[in-house]
Amino acid sequence: MTKEEYMLEAIKEAKKAYKKDEVPVGAIIVYKDEIIARGYNLRVTSNKTHDHAEIVAITKANKEIGSWRLEECDLYVTMEPCLMCAGAIMQSRIRKVYFGAYDLKSGVLGSVCNIYEVKGFNHYPEVEGGVLKDQCSELLTSFFKKLRNKD
Repeated sequence: MTKEEYMLEAIKEAKKAYKKDEVPVGAIIVYKDEIIARGYNLRVTSNKTHDHAEIVAITKANKEIGSWRLEECDLYVTMEPCLMCAGAIMQSRIRKVYFGAYDLKSGVLGSVCNIYEVKGFNHYPEVEGGVLKDQCSELLTSFFKKLRNKD
């Protein structure tokens, strides 16, 4: 599959979050060209701060691989990761991160800052942003417009 096809799979996960009135962010983890984990935002549903799409997918991938190390895995996520998720990505040793929409308020892989440019960490994943950016952004824009119209 191409990176765009994988991102379409992450978008499917984001749509599940949208249906639950969660911020529509979805993630998948790929290992040896196979999707081994999927996740979407569940923070409102679970009342757990850390239940972002990336964390949910990483937890499932850890279980699938049988290790906390995801060194041969790539993460596809529909929105630029926040600091918490970027830390989890780094700690899990994910090889590469592909993200869709940029997050100008809390994205730390280039928008607010690039946490992976800070010297001294023990692992630095590769990053490619803007994969299917328009589709990922539209889903977020639609969600927040719907949310504002509820008030």
